[in-house]
Amino acid sequence: MIIIINGKKIKTGGGTILEVAKKNNIEIPALCNHPDLKPGSSCRVCMVEIKGNKKLVPACSTKVYPGMEIITESSKIKKVRKINLELLFSQHKEECLDCVWNGECSLLDLADKYKVKINRFKDRKSEYPVYQFGNVIQFDSSKCIDCRNCVVACHLQGVDFLEIKEKGTLFQVVPSTKNDCIYCGQCLIHCPAGAFESVGEFEDIEKPLKQKDKIVVFQFAPSIRSSIGEEFGMPYGSLVTGKIVAGLKKLGVDKIFDTCVGADFTTSSEALEVVERIKSNKNLPVLTSCCPSWVKFLEQRYPQLIPNISTTRSPQIILGSLIKTYWAKKNNIDPKKIYSVSIMPCVAKKFEIIRPENNVFGMHPVDCVLTTREFARLLMKHKIDLKKLKPVKMDNMFSDPSGAGVIYGASGGVMESAFRTAYEHLTNTKLKNVEFKQVRGMQGVKEAEIKVGSKKRKIAVINGLGLAKQFLEDMKLGKRKGYTCIEVMACPGGCIGGGGQPIPTNSEIREKRALTLYQVDKKKKIRKAHENPIVKKIYKEYLKDKELAHKVLHTSYSKKGRGLVKICK
Repeated sequence: MIIIINGKKIKTGGGTILEVAKKNNIEIPALCNHPDLKPGSSCRVCMVEIKGNKKLVPACSTKVYPGMEIITESSKIKKVRKINLELLFSQHKEECLDCVWNGECSLLDLADKYKVKINRFKDRKSEYPVYQFGNVIQFDSSKCIDCRNCVVACHLQGVDFLEIKEKGTLFQVVPSTKNDCIYCGQCLIHCPAGAFESVGEFEDIEKPLKQKDKIVVFQFAPSIRSSIGEEFGMPYGSLVTGKIVAGLKKLGVDKIFDTCVGADFTTSSEALEVVERIKSNKNLPVLTSCCPSWVKFLEQRYPQLIPNISTTRSPQIILGSLIKTYWAKKNNIDPKKIYSVSIMPCVAKKFEIIRPENNVFGMHPVDCVLTTREFARLLMKHKIDLKKLKPVKMDNMFSDPSGAGVIYGASGGVMESAFRTAYEHLTNTKLKNVEFKQVRGMQGVKEAEIKVGSKKRKIAVINGLGLAKQFLEDMKLGKRKGYTCIEVMACPGGCIGGGGQPIPTNSEIREKRALTLYQVDKKKKIRKAHENPIVKKIYKEYLKDKELAHKVLHTSYSKKGRGLVKICK
């Protein structure tokens, strides 16, 4: 069809005015619109004129039709946008320096463009509370602009923790009294106003860095290497592994290791667990355990499936455990002197490290978690520009992962890694083609049948808890059955789309981050976790004792009640 925008003829296959405009590099401001969510038409900043209509319409939700004539800028449009922005600022408490959108704020950019007096109206929500969900997320409802993106995102996750409540003439987003937060952080990723943020800890890390009696050890997750560059103006998917190490060295960090090596241990252990369950035909399908939001969701809403969860600990917990046990002993270091920090793409990892089930010999394997964004802010605070740094190699011992460990950051990566190893254990033959491309990609649910010896094994990979919830319900009804393994990541795209990642995040950005990880895997000489020399060495030297190995590599689960929700203000 042909439509006309600002006098220019445009050929299009359809969609909304905003979508067509974006494809043709025509700017229409939009705050609440996010490609992951259905248009809500809430902010009313994207209003445009259509020839023949007296009223302006929202570009985000208005579909184009043949012959439609659209004007995106006029005196009438500018006036309406200015008024709508002033009204938005009247319900948004400004704390710009302490905002996740600091430096990237569309609200402030639009205020400047349309010469908005951001304080024209009194803040109507200045007395609204700040909620804290566990030790993970803070929600400042005085900053909420009522776009409802967080409520929609939470509903899509199948969680429904955030709700809308009427408060006089206004609406208020509040935590549910029935459902519980699972700390996935998708509310944060989809909020255009910075009302949500992770409970920051980068201030806490400064003290240990200055203490001479502390040995500060950092690890960073697979997906960080392909995402944090965005915070420093680098292209999406830029690989910056060595630059991250250089930045940490400049901060004064004593030792830096790779969580991907922890992933190699997780894979090796989980694969053995899968093989054991297949042989005994018990507790199948095996449900992956690397995502703490998924584990929390199961413990609270599907406790009957707890026996199916893999007992293998997540990569950050295993590596943290090995640092405070094996590595500490090898280097004659008192574990109490080690301050262990991990940089994660996931806000829920802050919750994972305080779970008592994850303690090893009475110690927290990891003392502090920084999200990708928090680590970037820490570097910026110290005037360290990641983009300008020359790459530096990681410290020895836990520095060289297999390709299998690297792809953990993308949806399907855990399953692919585990089957590379499980296949060889089950068949006693070398796997030549290590790439299980059936489980790759951004689709919400991916299924495949993999021939293992004489049998076919049915597997499923799911990213997004809403889809996982529906999958489990279908299993209960017998609509889905016969699976050996099911991988679930709470966030779209897996860890590369985690709640702690740089914003904005959308499907295009997630794909670029994931592609980088697969490219790293492809270039690796060793692509199977169990073939990693450090994995072999530690299993032979340290984990040969089965009882000890179980304490270091495995955890437990139990039915859980509601997490803590408190009002901070």
